[in-house]
Amino acid sequence: MKVALVTGSSRGIGRGIADLLQENGYTVVYTGTKPERPADLPAERNYHPLNIGDSTQRQAVVEDILHTFGRLDVLVNNAGVAPLERRDLLEMTEESFDRVLNVNLKGTLFMCQTAAKAMLTCKEKLGQDYQPRIINIGSMSAYTSSISRGEYCISKAGIDMVTKLFADRLAGEGIPVFEVRPGIIDTDMTQVVHGKYQKLIDDGLLPIKRFGKPEDVAKMVLACCSGLLDYSAGQVLDADGGFALRRL
Repeated sequence: MKVALVTGSSRGIGRGIADLLQENGYTVVYTGTKPERPADLPAERNYHPLNIGDSTQRQAVVEDILHTFGRLDVLVNNAGVAPLERRDLLEMTEESFDRVLNVNLKGTLFMCQTAAKAMLTCKEKLGQDYQPRIINIGSMSAYTSSISRGEYCISKAGIDMVTKLFADRLAGEGIPVFEVRPGIIDTDMTQVVHGKYQKLIDDGLLPIKRFGKPEDVAKMVLACCSGLLDYSAGQVLDADGGFALRRL
């Protein structure tokens, strides 16, 4: 049995990741900020309420997993928030900045730290057959300016360095760390700008001319879990329809 924790997996990209891991033999702990189980999540699936911006909740979910299953094989750091209100950079508030960075960047960093410590303990107990890994879900916003949601872009740029730091620290411990970087994915988070993005795609923004789907991101996470990419450290996989290509 291998156990995966997928943060922010009650819907959207996180749900797609968690479902695919479950289908491929992982025991998955789904999480969301609401205390009650999502109505569409089957009763046999494990659910744990979690706000990754809260240190007590981060520690509690990992301790609960270790108590229940005796191991944590995969952490997928997917949980994140967008600004409550898109504002021009000159109108961005400190309150919005603090909220987004607390969850997206600080929460992700310390979720990595908490899980990494647990994984090192598990390695001592479980031996060579135990091969854990950490996958952070970033965004093309890490390097793409969106001046109406600067706090989100900054948070995702920070995740790039979080991934590098933990990849460096944990490579010698046998714990690969990856980043999967989605582009324009068709979820409820992008619904407010769906028309804008559809026009950009129609006008040639992406070589692969469609919205991404949660399963497109999930398949890259599964590849990171497969062991086939383990001779790398801090590798970024772009799930973006070719957006990262420089084209003439």
